[in-house]
Amino acid sequence: MEKKKQNHRHGASTISKSPQQSCLLLLLLLSILFTASVSSSAADVSDVSAFDYADALSKSLLYFESQRSGRLPYNQRVAWRDHSGLTDGLEQGVDLVGGYYDAGDHVKFGLPMAFTVTMLSWGVIEYGDQIAGAGEFEHALEAIKWGTDYFIKSHTSPNVLWAEVGDGDTDHYCWQRPEDMTTSRHAYKIDENNPGSDLAGETAAAMAAASIVFRKTNPHYSHLLLHHAQQLFDFGDKYRGRYDASVDAVKSYYASVSGYMDELLWGAMWLYKATDNDKYLNYVIQNAESFGGIGWAITEFSWDVKYAGLQIMASKLLMEEKHKQHRHILEQYRSKAEHYLCSCLNKNNNSNVDRTPAGLLYVRQWNNMQYVSTAAFLLTIYSDFLRNSNQNLHCNGDGAAAVDHQEILNFARSQVEYILGSNPMNTSYLVGYGSKYPNRVHHRGASIVSYRENKGFIGCTQGYDNWYSREDPNPNVVVGALVGGPDCQDNFTDQRDNYMQTEACTYNTAPLVGVFAKLLQLEEESKSLIASY
Repeated sequence: MEKKKQNHRHGASTISKSPQQSCLLLLLLLSILFTASVSSSAADVSDVSAFDYADALSKSLLYFESQRSGRLPYNQRVAWRDHSGLTDGLEQGVDLVGGYYDAGDHVKFGLPMAFTVTMLSWGVIEYGDQIAGAGEFEHALEAIKWGTDYFIKSHTSPNVLWAEVGDGDTDHYCWQRPEDMTTSRHAYKIDENNPGSDLAGETAAAMAAASIVFRKTNPHYSHLLLHHAQQLFDFGDKYRGRYDASVDAVKSYYASVSGYMDELLWGAMWLYKATDNDKYLNYVIQNAESFGGIGWAITEFSWDVKYAGLQIMASKLLMEEKHKQHRHILEQYRSKAEHYLCSCLNKNNNSNVDRTPAGLLYVRQWNNMQYVSTAAFLLTIYSDFLRNSNQNLHCNGDGAAAVDHQEILNFARSQVEYILGSNPMNTSYLVGYGSKYPNRVHHRGASIVSYRENKGFIGCTQGYDNWYSREDPNPNVVVGALVGGPDCQDNFTDQRDNYMQTEACTYNTAPLVGVFAKLLQLEEESKSLIASY
């Protein structure tokens, strides 16, 4: 743009023109100067007006109300849902009413639920002001608290945590609304004799992160969450073992393939962030090598694998002078964090994340969007970190130059734009957003007439007989759900039985809350900048 201004200026100095021509040239010059000024000043706030991020943010938070288990509150906004799971825990003599159904079925799985709450909380910690500016702060807090209230109930003593309610095998045999459930509601726990360090560590992380969120608005509740988080971390660290070795029922659904070491480091990192107690930081530093924190170069971040998120949190500690003594280890954490980021950006020599022809990150066939949303979140917050510290990302790919914060943010935005409809199918994979989105989401409650409209009992197999195979769109829209998404060729089939693509999960949507808030801020800054000229 600077070259254009120079050329125009040189031309104007050598040619004689009429007053009318001079006036036109002056207007043209002012137009070019305006464009250049806006382009320069708005490097970080490029045009995002094609997408309504305020609407996407609002709908993403609404989704969690569709997934609620238990007695619904008076201010429940998703009107097609009603009370469910009101006897959860009764068989075992504990109150386990509440929490979230993870997806389109009715099992309450502790590990993905805890990761969902950690990611919601992290989004609020990073972008709480932006969420509040959009008028969604209370809804964000409600979404987090619905999960943490359940965790408090589930943590019945220092070394006991209830890991699951319901059984996936029997649950999947039936196609029912949650309000009609006739399937097993057996509850499973971890304890001293049946350890689950991964589940304890992730639940500790969730409650520690949430304690930061509630610190100002509800300090008593924040303190209670922190108390539980510290107990859970101690329990998980003292009695080590994988939770899927103790809870056999979870193996086919949420097995802890990565083991428990990443969750213990992750839990310790969140407790350090919540308490500023050096013992937790020392845990992260001292166990960095033996627990894989600085050894594993990972290309995914998910409910199972926490290393990339941990490594990025550790990297951000380098900004603070008080962590100088641990710089050697923290730099190694950063190296692994940047391997993950560079793999997303396709700038490593090897082990990059695959992409579809249209540019969507593609990790695996089943529910791929979970990896896209977590990547978008980590890329976004790392972009902020680089911007605030005036640094660049350095990748090791052939001919790779330094990557600035704007390029990272632009790629994160490209993934979000794909999700919201800028893709070969012209489909928004965030249900309820835009004019075209999946209408046959693999979701029991959404696919059957609302209990509030028809309270007639629908039995276990009646749902399969009368609702599952219907070609009609679902009678209820699971607004804000992020479905599994397209295949490796950008193809998507909107069928209820295509669960790899049409089922949505709470941990798919949770990371997007913070990203939508950030992109909304940039959109508003762009509009404000343009309006000021």
